[in-house]
Amino acid sequence: MIPVQHDGDAPAAAGKNGPVTDLVTNTPVRAEAERAAIAAADAAQVEIRELTELAELSAGCRLFDSIWRPEPGNRPVTTELLRAMSAAGNYVAGAFEGGELLGACFGFFGPPPKGLHSHIAGVAPGGLGRGLGFALKQHQRAWVLRQDVRTISWTFDPLVRRNAHFNLTKLAARAASYLPDFYGPMRDGINGATRTDRILITWDLADAQVRAAALGDPPQLDLNELRSQGAALALSADSDGRPVPGPADARVALVAVPPDIEAVRKTDPALARSWRSALGEVLPGLLAAGAAVTGFDRAGWYVVTKECS
Repeated sequence: MIPVQHDGDAPAAAGKNGPVTDLVTNTPVRAEAERAAIAAADAAQVEIRELTELAELSAGCRLFDSIWRPEPGNRPVTTELLRAMSAAGNYVAGAFEGGELLGACFGFFGPPPKGLHSHIAGVAPGGLGRGLGFALKQHQRAWVLRQDVRTISWTFDPLVRRNAHFNLTKLAARAASYLPDFYGPMRDGINGATRTDRILITWDLADAQVRAAALGDPPQLDLNELRSQGAALALSADSDGRPVPGPADARVALVAVPPDIEAVRKTDPALARSWRSALGEVLPGLLAAGAAVTGFDRAGWYVVTKECS
């Protein structure tokens, strides 16, 4: 989860999660990912490296605390856990400007088909707006490919517009499933008192769109064209910012989220709960009926497409 903030290549060199080489261009995906990671870090003007020393692992924990602002006894992660994760060969990394840690991310491996689960990532206020989150994920992608693993998964709050756009557009990851109240109460400064519904992301690291996005060419949506073609407004907002469910009787449905749900949670908790409830009915209902999330528009709309019968 990133609060401030995851074709078909023919087999050649098979790893734990399948092929990582594109025989069409004969270009190793791993080498391409390494170059993309270096370019993203250079653009963000940071150095990204694995965290292994106790002092840096502790700094990572303090960074996460400063972002999530947990209640006492409810830290997102501890130094001891990060130490164990790192020692066991999992992914723990940070982004530095000079000696200052501006961002961090860690994940752990599941059974081979599941690849790496990226559990938590965050960027300090001083690192926002400069592509640091993107650089962290590109570093993670290159690192995971070096382990002969092809897939990364993670969860995010589907009501957080910037995270939806980051995950589904900037990274070209895919929404795999909707998970109601996945974490239970989190008791921190970000999640408020609403259910912790999440979308599970899968990031196929060798997918053609993922590779293009890593090089700065993410998939594009034309919202006006979708509307002109009859896309249904399955969930929208009224003039007061309240959720309004609508018909989803077209092949493409648009599902809205508010501009800043974290601010709404602070100023109008009842409205935040109504958005959680509305989205938690509309979006899972569409997915259960066989539709798929095929994109997210920066203006705040999930694009959900039904398969043609």
